Amino acid sequence: MHGRKNFVGSFERGSFLRVFLAILAFSIASPALPTSTAGAQTRAESLDDLYEKAKKEGGKLTLYIALSARSSEVILPAFKKRFPAVTIDHIDSTSDKLVTRAITEARGGRVIGDVFGGALPYIAQMAEQKLLAPLAIPEAAVYPTSLKSRDWVATDAQFFIIGWNTGLVKKGEEPRGFEDLADPKWKGGLMGEPRDFQVLMGLAKQKYNSDEKAINLLKRIAANQAEFHRGHSQLVELLVAGQRAVCFTCYSHHFPPRIKKGAPIQALLTEGVGEIGGSVAIFKDAPHPNAALLWARWVISEEGQRVYAEAGETPTHPKVEPKEKTRPATSYMLTVNDVVEFSQYEKLWKRIFELK
Repeated sequence: MHGRKNFVGSFERGSFLRVFLAILAFSIASPALPTSTAGAQTRAESLDDLYEKAKKEGGKLTLYIALSARSSEVILPAFKKRFPAVTIDHIDSTSDKLVTRAITEARGGRVIGDVFGGALPYIAQMAEQKLLAPLAIPEAAVYPTSLKSRDWVATDAQFFIIGWNTGLVKKGEEPRGFEDLADPKWKGGLMGEPRDFQVLMGLAKQKYNSDEKAINLLKRIAANQAEFHRGHSQLVELLVAGQRAVCFTCYSHHFPPRIKKGAPIQALLTEGVGEIGGSVAIFKDAPHPNAALLWARWVISEEGQRVYAEAGETPTHPKVEPKEKTRPATSYMLTVNDVVEFSQYEKLWKRIFELK
């Protein structure tokens, strides 16, 4: 769930504060939190029992989730094979459009979707709009508090890393970390995605514990005249084509499938900035609550997370590893607590690289 996860445009700082306060109140899942009747019932029933309930309510499920083509081809059929009587209506669109659609429908007094999924800013916006039902499900117990709230659980993570074209970067001259990209030898050789302020944020908050150090580094990288292209899928393809020698905000999971096909690229996996790439939540007053719960419980279970791994995603379940090595050895992971500062770092990022 990745190249398609384009962030909603800049939130106003006040809006971010409202989002943060709303989410912070629910950031730690606890048995003491109020739950819906269906949510409470799931504690004592198996997925097969819940499947029977889903069939009785009509066997339908509407998903508002932005999925990559590969994920759609793997995850949806796997769920269908496991629960064949459930018919899935997957609304295929970008996350920002799905949020807008959900809000518009809610204001019109209609709830069409059963399940919503998206990256942290989108799920935060949905929580702020109070469009999500409490999600108290047993499978969430093994997830760390940084990857769940009362309303949602993370399904996958994604990592911003450095990568290079092996035809343009000589062996032995590869960058070994973000600091190396400040070297003048990379002038005219760097490229990234213009919206990836998370790189700045991760370095500032997790690696250096200093805005000043992170900003100074990125200013030096900017002096090397970095080029920007929208869309991470396009970004990595341009790297394959030799548009520039080094990408410094590529997604790690984009490398293995291309390398297997012979692409002349290499990923640096010693460090990277991580974030919640996808999540699962249930719409308040979902038309098919049992089918929605069935999906939610399945996708964060070990079984469902193994399917996510098969789809090339990086699962968030503590016991499920990705099929390919995509997790950096050192990850500067952003969490729900960082949402309130997104706008601030986005503005800094744009200022550093003179982006509009």
